[in-house]
Parts: sequence; C-alpha cells; structure tokens
Amino acid sequence: MTHLFRAATLGAAFLGMALAAAPADAKTQLTVYTAVEADELAAFKQAFEARNPDIEIRWVRDSTGIITAKLLAEKANPQADIVWGLAATSLKLLADDGMLMAYAPKGLDQIAKDLRDPAEPPAWVGQRVWISAVCFNTVEAKKRNLPAPKSWADLADPVYKGQITMPNPNSSGTGFLSVSAWVQTMGEEKAWDYMTRLHDNVATYTHSGSKPCRQAGAGEYAVGISFDYRGAKVKADGAPVDVLVMSEGSGWDLESFGIVKGTDAPDAAKALADWSVSREANEMYAKAYSVVALPGVAKPIPGYPDGLIQSMIKNDFSWVAANRERLLAEWQKRFDGKTEPKS
Repeated sequence: MTHLFRAATLGAAFLGMALAAAPADAKTQLTVYTAVEADELAAFKQAFEARNPDIEIRWVRDSTGIITAKLLAEKANPQADIVWGLAATSLKLLADDGMLMAYAPKGLDQIAKDLRDPAEPPAWVGQRVWISAVCFNTVEAKKRNLPAPKSWADLADPVYKGQITMPNPNSSGTGFLSVSAWVQTMGEEKAWDYMTRLHDNVATYTHSGSKPCRQAGAGEYAVGISFDYRGAKVKADGAPVDVLVMSEGSGWDLESFGIVKGTDAPDAAKALADWSVSREANEMYAKAYSVVALPGVAKPIPGYPDGLIQSMIKNDFSWVAANRERLLAEWQKRFDGKTEPKS
C-alpha cells in the first residue's frame, strides 16, 4: 500500500512538473490566410514573433481571388484564425456574410478613418494600398516599334496585339481591381466594350498580379498590367521597364486584416491585429508601399511613377463588394479562354 501511495505521489509530481513546463515550451499556432507578396512574409513573421514569442504564425498564402474563394468555401468550418493582407473588397464581402469577428485593435484611433471599416468596432482594418500600374519594357518596345501607352484606351490599339499580359481577376486581386475600376469609371457598357478590344491584344491572363510585370521585365511581353510595388521592385532589380500611370486613373484596393469568427486562437489573433496597426508595422508597410493606414509614415519610394497617388480613382468599396461575383462571372464568360493553365 505504501509503495502504491509513493508511486501515485511521484506520478502526480512528475505530471505536475510536466504541466508546469508545458506553457513555457508550447507556442500558440496562428493560422493566417494572406495574399501579401511571398517575398515579404518572412520579415513580417520575424518582427511580430519577436514581440510575441509565445505565438507562431503559420502562413497560408495565395492570390487574392483564391484566398477569398477558400475562405468562402470554408465558412461552415473555418480553418483560418485571421485574414491578413487581403483586399478590403474581399474582407467587406466576408464581413457582410458574418464571417469576421468585430475587434478594435489597440491604436485604432490613429488609423486613417477612410482606410478601415466604419463600423464600431470594425470587422476589418486597412494596412496599405496597392495601385494598378503598367510595366513597359523599353527594350522590347524599341525592337517592335511600340509607343509607350499613356492611357488605358491606348492599350486597345492593335499595335499592341499579342504584347500584353494581365492578371485574371478571378485569381488575382490586381486583376479584379483593374476590372472594377474600368467599370466604375467608364460605366458597364463602355467598360465591357473596352475589355473586349483589350482582350484582342492580350496574349495571356495570369493567376498572379505580380507575374505580368515580371514577364514584361523578362522581355516575354512588352506590356504587363500589374501594380505599383511589383513594378518598382522589377525596375529596382535592373529590368528595363518603365512603370506607367494611365491618364484615366488607377484602380486600387487596400490590404486589410480581420479576425475570423470562431477562431480557436482569439487572443493570438487579437495580438496580431494590435501589432498590425502599430507604428512598427506601418513603417514596414511603408518600405515598399506609398500609401499606408497610419498617417505621416509613408515616404516617397524610388521607382514609383510620378502622379501615382493622385491617379487613384474614387473607389466605392461597398459597390465593388456587392458586385464582385457578378463582375467575375461576366468576365470569365467573355475572356477566360486566354487564361494560363493553373500550375
């Protein structure tokens, strides 16, 4: 009996020691769905985890359209804890569908009011803006005697036939912000007519918003419809590209975050939300993007075109979110035949 008592006592002691040690060793795994460019994620993870050593980020990364579709498909059984760096138009769609948990991060009062959900508390909060731009390979253009386009209308000129690459809006947020901007600024009938004429010149539609600029930079095509950050990056890496703003205005969207309702790690998700509105985070956003949510942080960035911010169209996020599925279905019916195969 004494031996049994001692064994039980020792067992309880060892169990108590193990339980006491567990919290020190275990980290909360935070599943984060994101469309942020892959080459930026390691730095964000490192910075956040340095401030929150008890949390480990697990990125699930893909293009905006694919991440949005994945989240909607998982509505009944959410797999993400937080959505981070996804288009505000997608996050508004999720919020309207009751999929996000309202939360006011610490420091929210410092964030620009027009770059966040106006609800109190908000379902989503903006981080930084990305803006459509054209990557134009000057070497290829000279070989083919192609003029530098000054307007979206110019790109429908048959002189560019087979020399344009653009993101598929069903896969890419960059593709979708371009389509939604054309519809908002031209009106539906004229926008679909324009896209039909542009389609005649498009060689391929990609599944990535970055890829058209990389293709233009590599000389595969003379023109890549892409976005500001990737254009500046490709140019900085030495490609012979000019990053151009079109005269009619530039479509744009807002990388944003929102906590998934029903997350198993709400405290960790709130910690990432708090960090994401901090000055530290916004200074990291501003290293590569010209508009960030915390006023006074952004600075001019080499390689970005003049007049980029001024070119941003008046963007109705509510209209875009409400019409997203309809626009995507119509685009797919009309133009999907030139989309590259999925890898």
